[in-house]
Amino acid sequence: MPGFESLTAPPAPSGRPERRQAASLSSHWLSLVLEELDYGVLLLNAAGRVLHCNLAARRSLDAHHPLQLAGAQLRAADAKDAAQLADALRGAEQDGRRCLLRLGEGAERCSVVVVPLNRDVEQAAVLLVLERRQLCGELAAQWFALRHGLTPTETEVLKALSSGARPTDVAERQGVAISTVRTQIQSIRAKSGADSIGELLRQLAMLPPLMSALRMDFS
Repeated sequence: MPGFESLTAPPAPSGRPERRQAASLSSHWLSLVLEELDYGVLLLNAAGRVLHCNLAARRSLDAHHPLQLAGAQLRAADAKDAAQLADALRGAEQDGRRCLLRLGEGAERCSVVVVPLNRDVEQAAVLLVLERRQLCGELAAQWFALRHGLTPTETEVLKALSSGARPTDVAERQGVAISTVRTQIQSIRAKSGADSIGELLRQLAMLPPLMSALRMDFS
C-alpha cells in the first residue's frame, strides 16, 4: 500500500537537508508503529484515497467487511454506507469533525472511528480506526496464558472466549461436554485471579493491542 508521502512536510530548501531527512525518518517510524497495532488503521484523504493501510486493516477488509479496498481507494460496499463514509471524510478534513460510524448489517455490522489529522494544513489526512473483532489479539492472549501458567487447552478456551464465543460454543467446537469447559474456565479464573468470566474478559481487554512478532507477511 502507499506510504506516508502525502503526510510529510513539503521539501525543505536545499540548504536544509536535515529537515528532509527528519521528515523522512518521522514518516518511516510512524509507518512501523502503525504496523505493530492490532487494530485496523487507515490514513485517507477526503476523497477516500488510501495513504496508508496497516496489516491489521488489510486482514480485516475481506470480502465480508462493509468497507472494501479497490487499489488505492477505500469504498463502502453498500450505497447507504458510502454516503455516510463520504460525509464523514469531508467533515473530518474540512471541519475537523470526528465521528463514529456504524456500517454494514447483521453479523457483519461494525464500528469505524473517523478522526481528523493535520487540520488547516495543505496536506490534511483522515484517520480511520476499525472495530476489532476479537477482544485481544493472538500475541496478547499468548502472553496472558504464559503469565498465568495456562495449559494449551486452557489457552484455546481463553482465545475462544476473547472472540465472543460462549462456553456452550467452545464445548461444541472442541467436542467435549459443557462441564469440561466450565472446569477449564474455572481453572483459568483461579490462575488469573478473576472472580467471574466478566472480570476475565476485562483483564483481556486491558492487554496491549500488539501484532505478533512471528506474523507471516500478508499481501
